[in-house]
Amino acid sequence: MIYFFYGDEEFNISNEIKKFKSNLDQSFIEMSYKYCNNPKFPDLIAAVKSQPMMFGKMLVEINCLSYLCGKNSQDTGLDDKQISQLTEALDNCNENIDIIFVAQIPPDGQKKIDKRRKIFKTLSKYNSKEFPQIPSYKTAELESWIKQQAKTKDLKLSDAVASEILIQIGANLRLLDSELEKLKIFAGNNPITKEMVNEICVTNEDLFTFTDYLISGNKAKALEEYQKLLTKKHPLEILSVLHTLLHGKIQIKANSLKYSADDIAKMINMHPYRVKLEIEKLKNISLKNLVKLKQNLTDAEYKIKSGQANLELDREVEYAILQQ
Repeated sequence: MIYFFYGDEEFNISNEIKKFKSNLDQSFIEMSYKYCNNPKFPDLIAAVKSQPMMFGKMLVEINCLSYLCGKNSQDTGLDDKQISQLTEALDNCNENIDIIFVAQIPPDGQKKIDKRRKIFKTLSKYNSKEFPQIPSYKTAELESWIKQQAKTKDLKLSDAVASEILIQIGANLRLLDSELEKLKIFAGNNPITKEMVNEICVTNEDLFTFTDYLISGNKAKALEEYQKLLTKKHPLEILSVLHTLLHGKIQIKANSLKYSADDIAKMINMHPYRVKLEIEKLKNISLKNLVKLKQNLTDAEYKIKSGQANLELDREVEYAILQQ
């Protein structure tokens, strides 16, 4: 079967692909799963024509974003002959293979899918599905997503608790899912309460306070807030959220001289009022320092994940903070 997943909600796309991967024979996952990252056309055709190495299903995931977002037809477009070759290959692919074309739009707003392209129209003829990011102001839709995601984890949530989770954690689906996992472990078979959410989940306020101290250079206060966060989150979880927050701040700072708060809000899916507040907070913070801080944290994360950390995990993050 051929599938085409596109949109700017990375979590929902990766979650959908995870379902396909879970149906593969895990004993032969290296042979039954293939990933191609924006392959050149000959390699694209070869990937579509892949043959299963053993009995059972095979999954081929193809990141095709460059074919849909390139600047000109010379380097990323497909002519009529290539479209014909691709269509023939897709229509005749092995019945034991699932091929998923993925075009996940980065959150920086710099790329957009060109739906006028022939390859988009070709892929859309198959099992296509768009995964749009849910805007932060669509609280009813986000609360509905929280309740649905909780249901997949056998969690019992009331409308009031779903609302509390959204208020406390925010609209990042990956972070919401992570916090739901923590609540599941904490609650067991019991219904989730507001008190559990307040006790277990890291709040937006906690993270924003920590980040504000961090970028303003108040290391003592930043470390104090970091120690509080460690009572609720693993260092790598804190790093993951920090990367997201810093990425947004870098985008706001970098674009604040060229675009209005409303334009920036659309680029990064943030409420315009929050963007205006961030612009004011970042007025005396240099873009260079923000990028340097993010690089320090990226280096710390790499050391931790690659086993090269010379310090305890929480101390490795502390060291990255003090380097700023």
